[in-house]
Amino acid sequence: MNVKDQVITIIAEQALLEPEDVTLDSTLESLGIDSLGLVESIFAIEEAFDITVPFNANKPSESDFDISTVASIIAGIERLRAEQSAA
Repeated sequence: MNVKDQVITIIAEQALLEPEDVTLDSTLESLGIDSLGLVESIFAIEEAFDITVPFNANKPSESDFDISTVASIIAGIERLRAEQSAA
């Protein structure tokens, strides 16, 4: 499973939706994911990809990780994985 499909599956599980209901331009808010669901999604993503997401749940607007859309989350994960493999 590629990064995109894994992220969509994780987010769909958190939103209690089917993966086909999650689009790249979906926002977490539009999918019904609240702040607790967001934190759980970040933990699931970190575990699935063995990465550390630079995200502060207390100050999400100050994070270096863009969670504005599903596509931006996927791009952020791909960037973190590339940085990790280069290190």
